[in-house]
Amino acid sequence: MVQDQKHSFCLALLVLVGIFTFVSILAANKGPVLKFEKEMWDFGRVKQGKILTHVFKFRNNGDATLAVKRVRTSCGCTAALVSNKKILPGQQGEIKVTFNTRGYGGRVSKFIYIESNDSQESKKQLTVSASINVPPRPKISLDRYSIDLGLFLQSEDIETEAKIKNTGELELEVEFSHKSASFYLGNKKVPTPLKVPAGKDVEVRIKIIPRQKIGLMREYVLLKTNDPMRPNLSFYISGYIVTKIQLQQLFKKYKDEIK
Repeated sequence: MVQDQKHSFCLALLVLVGIFTFVSILAANKGPVLKFEKEMWDFGRVKQGKILTHVFKFRNNGDATLAVKRVRTSCGCTAALVSNKKILPGQQGEIKVTFNTRGYGGRVSKFIYIESNDSQESKKQLTVSASINVPPRPKISLDRYSIDLGLFLQSEDIETEAKIKNTGELELEVEFSHKSASFYLGNKKVPTPLKVPAGKDVEVRIKIIPRQKIGLMREYVLLKTNDPMRPNLSFYISGYIVTKIQLQQLFKKYKDEIK
């Protein structure tokens, strides 16, 4: 008798669990439900510069119309287009992702963010990744990308140095652009283009003709290179221009502080 009661109790418990599970499933599918076949895609090894495309397929597993409100990406290089922003129950949709690998190297992952009216999970994230092979190339780097020269006289030339390094495998070519600057290697003007062998570095002296205005000075020199990943680079120069009278006044005011 006791055994029969235990059996009846277990059976009733199983029925209740089954009913609860069934009700939970029904509740989970209530309203629109966004379900992707896959949320990640790996393109594998690809050459730099290749444009990659993948289509993520999804279905509305709910019982109401699914609305895709917004699709955005982690950077401007990745474009995402949705086939249809309104998906009826049981119907499929697609999100097409295009990734331009130009300028990238090594292992790269990009993300696509989807916002919908799915009440259970209104925000989803998709991921595309690739291992990008970079061919041999020149590779530019500077020892610094800006310099503050502090105070200098209105009549003085603006001078500073920038060390250019080629850490790549091929010869680096650099051209300099500034409306009133001259560029030197030692006492000789920099040739156009400046050529830096692989693994070497050079120090370029920059000389800018002083301007008549006084006060805060900001200049930048544009470097144009054959490095495909950094074809344009800027070197910033700042300082504060004073007249001789202003300098004398400053020295008189702070002479006791600088002894």
